[in-house]
Order: sequence, then C-alpha cells, then structure tokens
Amino acid sequence: MDQKKPSGDFTAGRTPPLASSRLKPPRQMSFFDRYLSVWVGLCMLIGVLIGRFFPEPVAVLRGMEVSHINLPIAALIWLMIYPMMLKVDFSAILDVGKNPRGLFITLFINWLVKPFSMALLGWVFFKQLFLPVIGPEAADQYVAGTIILAAAPCTAMVFVWSYLTEGDPAYTLVQVAVNDLILLLAFAPIVTWLVTGASNLTVPFDVLLYSVVVFIVIPLATGMLTRSGLMKVKGAEWFEAVFLPRLHPIALGALLMTLVLIFAFQADNLVGRWFHVVLIAVPILIQVYFNSSLVYGLMRLFRVKYSIAAPGALIGASNFFELAVATAITLYGPESGAALATVVGVLVEVPVMLSVCAFCNRTRMWFPDS
Repeated sequence: MDQKKPSGDFTAGRTPPLASSRLKPPRQMSFFDRYLSVWVGLCMLIGVLIGRFFPEPVAVLRGMEVSHINLPIAALIWLMIYPMMLKVDFSAILDVGKNPRGLFITLFINWLVKPFSMALLGWVFFKQLFLPVIGPEAADQYVAGTIILAAAPCTAMVFVWSYLTEGDPAYTLVQVAVNDLILLLAFAPIVTWLVTGASNLTVPFDVLLYSVVVFIVIPLATGMLTRSGLMKVKGAEWFEAVFLPRLHPIALGALLMTLVLIFAFQADNLVGRWFHVVLIAVPILIQVYFNSSLVYGLMRLFRVKYSIAAPGALIGASNFFELAVATAITLYGPESGAALATVVGVLVEVPVMLSVCAFCNRTRMWFPDS
C-alpha cells in the first residue's frame, strides 16, 4: 500500500477534485486484508474442529491462567496490539487546534453516543426480542460483549479505512491519538456502568483495570518508546516503509491464532448454538451503520472537509476489537458468551466497513473540498 506520510499539515491529505479522482484507479487493500472475514471464518471452523477432536490439549491451554488472564491468548493479543500502537504519533495532537470540528464530532459519537446506543440495542435485541431463543444467561453475556466492543474505538484498522477513502492521514492520526488517551481513562468506568445497568452481570473493576494496564497502557508505552527510538536511529522513512510493514503479518497472524484458540475453547457451545452467531451480528450491524451515518451526517452539516469526514465516520463506526476480545476474556473467560460476541464483531467488521468506505467514496461531492 502506497500510503501518504502523515504530516503536521492537515491539508496534506486533501482530496483532489472529483473529476480528476475518477481518473485514478481505486485504492485497494492487500489480498489478505480484503478477505480477512474469510480467514476469520476459517479460523472459527478450525478452532471448533480442534476443540471437538482434541479436547485434552485444549483443556490444558484453557487452564493456563494468571489473575483471570489466559496466558496463551494474552500473548497473542499483545502481539496484535503492540504493532498497532506503533502507528500512533502523539505529537500530532499538538496540531489539533487547526481544525477542531471534525475531531469534536468524532469524539462526541465515540464516547457519548456509541457505547450507549450499543447498550440500548443489546438490551432491546438480547433481553427482549431474542430472549426466548437464547435464554437469560446468554442474553446477559451477549449484552456485556457488545458493550465492551462498542466502548473501544478503532485504533489500527482505521488507517486502512482512511487510506481507502483518501482521508487526511495527519488528521486520522490526531483522531486515533486522542481516542487512545481518552481510552485510558474512560474505557473501564463506561464498561462497568453500562454492563451493570443493561444486564444482570457484575464487572470486577479491579480485573477490568488490570486488563486496561496489560492491554492498553503497556503496549501503548512500549510502542511510543519503540517508535521514538527507532525513528531517531533509523529515521521516519525506514520506520514507516520498512519496519511497520514487517510487523503487519505478525499482527494478523496473532489475530487469527487467537480466534482459533477462542473457538477451540467454545467448541461445545458453538456446535449447539451456531444460530446465536447470526443473532449477535444483528445489533452489531445496526450499530455500525447508525453511528457511521450519524458522524457522516454531522460532518456534512458542519461543513467539514471530506478528507476529514470520511475517516471520522469510519472511526465512529469501527471498533478496537483486539482490546474488546482481551477484555471479555479477562472478565468472563474464553468460553463466555461475552467473548463470543466480541469475536462476532471481528467477523462482520471488514465487509461492513468496506461497504461504508464505498458509500463515502460515492458521496464525496457532498462536501466542500470535493
């Protein structure tokens, strides 16, 4: 992918006029990224088969826990999150005052609308409409999992979505960096309050804080130190063009291996509850399209540039599913319905977000910089 390099100038990623942009070939994801949902589905199948035919080794892996954290899954999730944190440039926050409207709209949706709308949708679908099919215990778990998913705004994949919509790369960095800072403070209390209010589950706050430290604070701090050190030694061009691309396959491989383990742990439940996966996807899909439409509409209403509006809509809709999976497993275990709900988010994210990208590209003439 020939990405534009981020800069402090928010006009660096300005989209060319629509007439000329049609002459350029559309930007494409890599083959592996484009079919990520296919690989996720295959990993689900492989995980279930392993869980059914090799129950004893799976039981050994399941039992490797310290302070409610499954060590094999934790190691894989850390391999996913660390490369993503390397992409976050917090120095970009210094330029936020140059164009604050887009950032404020994105933050409003991410933190004051999205978690609460997902809690409402989860309660309506799982505690009311789907309750006769799934039962009260599964309903509570699925509500908790979808809330955890919605409370974690996207960090890494948004760079891909921004690239595909020709978003401003510098401003995308700002949005991601500010979201990550808020995530450190807001994620744990929001999850605790909403899960407790929308379900009959309790959230052990100390365990949740421990999860935030392990899966956000440590990878974020390590990523910042690595980024700073390597840029000083090797330079920004080498870091962006050589080092980060080398880690991308590791992060995706860790994601897929994590899914294999999760579905191996849940094999017995999934064989008898495959229809639950379909039901879980319903409120997640509604939530994604609702939030992306709301952000995009507000961006147009306040006359924000397209190169900021498009990635803003995508950030407002997508999720930091790596953190969500880790948190659900830490709180409720790898066999829980909450973990399953977060994994369903992974399954639907890529095709849904590609459809949002396509809509943004077709409607760029709605915005003042088209």
